[in-house]
Parts: sequence; C-alpha cells; structure tokens
Amino acid sequence: MGKEVERLDRETPGQFGLYVRRLDNGETFAYQADRRWYLASSAKLPLAISVLQEVQQGRLRLDQELRVEDRDKVDGSGALVWQPAGTQHSVETLLRRMLMDSDNTAANLLIRTIGADTFNTRAQALIGARNVGTLTNFTQVRQEVYAELDPRARELAPMDLVRVAAAPMGPQRVQAVARALDVKKADLKVGTMDEAYTRYYTRGLNSATLAGYGGMLEQLVRGRLLTPENTQRLYKDLKFDTYDAYRLEAGLPRTVRFIHKTGTQWHRACHMGVIDPQDGGARAIVVATCAEGLDEMRQAGRLFEQLGRTITRTLLKDRPPSASNAAQASG
Repeated sequence: MGKEVERLDRETPGQFGLYVRRLDNGETFAYQADRRWYLASSAKLPLAISVLQEVQQGRLRLDQELRVEDRDKVDGSGALVWQPAGTQHSVETLLRRMLMDSDNTAANLLIRTIGADTFNTRAQALIGARNVGTLTNFTQVRQEVYAELDPRARELAPMDLVRVAAAPMGPQRVQAVARALDVKKADLKVGTMDEAYTRYYTRGLNSATLAGYGGMLEQLVRGRLLTPENTQRLYKDLKFDTYDAYRLEAGLPRTVRFIHKTGTQWHRACHMGVIDPQDGGARAIVVATCAEGLDEMRQAGRLFEQLGRTITRTLLKDRPPSASNAAQASG
C-alpha cells in the first residue's frame, strides 16, 4: 500500500493523509496520520456519538422534541435552515438529518442542546485530548472565517450569515461580507476568501489527527462507546444499508458494507469510515483520510476513489463476502 499511496501523493495537488487499520490482525498503515487535519462535517460523527452517550446517561431522550431557533440556522447542507423558527424535531430525527443529509442547522441545534463544553469534553475522550482541537458549531465557523476579513464579523447574526452565503465564493463573497458589515471592501484586513480561509485553518479549530479519529471508529465498532441498539441506530444513519459510489466508496466493492461520514469545506475534504463494521468489527477495516490544498469536490473525489481502489487491491483482494454482504450486492 505504501508505494501506491506515495505515488498518489506525487500525482495529486496539495496534500493528504491516510490512516487504515485492520481490526482482525491489527495491521496498520499511517501516512501523515499524526498531524491534525481540518474535519469539516466529519466532526458530526463525534457529535452524534456524544449525543447518544448523553441519551444513555439519561440527560436526553431520543423522542425528545427540540425547537429550531434562528440562532441555530446556518448555510450549507440540509433543509432545516429554511424551516420556520419554532419548528420541532426529535433528537432521533435531528441525528438522522445531521448524518444522512449532513444538515448543519441540525448539528448546531444538537450542540446547543448538549452544550459546547460537553461536546468538546466528550470529543477529547473519543479522539484523544492531544489529537483534537477545539470543535465549534457551524455558525462559529462562518463567523471566524469572515472575521479574518473584519473582526466585527463575529457579531453577524446567523441569518445575516445565511444571506452572505448566497453570494458565490470569491470576490462576490468578500463584497457580501463588507456589505453586511456596512464597510468598504478596501477597508477589510484581507482581500480574498482564499487568504481568509488560509488564516482560519492555521488556528487549528475543528481539526483532529487521523490516527485519533480512527481510534474512535475502532472503539465504536468494537462496541465500547454505545449500547448495541444505539450502535445499530448510528450505523443506519451512517448509510450502512446504502451504496452511494461517492469518494472512498466508489473505489470499494459493492460486496462490502461501509459506514461513513464525509466533510467538505473550501480546499479541504475528508472521508472517514469503517468497512464491514458488523459483528463487533471482526472483519472491520477502519479508514480515515483528509486532503487539503486541492479542489474539494472534483480533485478530492478522484483522490479518495483511488485510495478506495488501493484498499480494495491490497486489503480486500482475497476477502470472500459475508452472506449478508453478498445478499446486498445481488439485491
């Protein structure tokens, strides 16, 4: 695997890291896996685990109804941002929307409900305190990026940020921030979104090592984080029963199951998951990969698909499908 990964690194713009671990024999491959990578929406998986742990400890109920408020609303993935304030959804529904649709507003509401301190404390326990930076809600991501243009952007209301996001990324987005702040574009600290994001990323927020994130995935499939019922609930929301042919999954055979969560932001992309997580991880392969400095859609998608094909050629070439996987592939 090492030679193929090094070749991909030479051929791919930017940089990437990879962590792969077979749980049946402990075989591990790590490539830039001990440095922190920006997680984007991959942070929603430790959030989901944290919420379910709060449920297990009796602080929340899955059927508990939570109200969407304007302060929760944020642009990006998901449709909750367009629902009227006061709309209610159960914790279970919000978890599903956050993971299956990557709904940012659902994530914000869940972070608000359990508390940012609780979320970060649990994330440190899951990933390792040395392996993860401070995790924020998705409104704060926008505020902190735009604050690199002008510090007053931290005071922009959530719906102001949603309106700013309607402008295309680039000079028009910069102009939209200036307009929202009622300042001249020439008075901003930096002049481009590229520079604003670069400055934001150097602060280390919402980042983690791939080895630490992979360790969390291993503990999950070994049944050490959640009850069996909640583990299965999470698997379903992580698309255990579906095949999307997207990123890593596009390079994996349809005969395997794959639970996974992606993350995408400006010039950053991640794909985290576990191949064949069922049966307590007896045949599981943990995969965590992130990239930076490349087009987060087309180039990242091609890179992750090639990494999936590399895993297929090196770790899955002699693996017969389980009965359940074979039934899925033929269905």
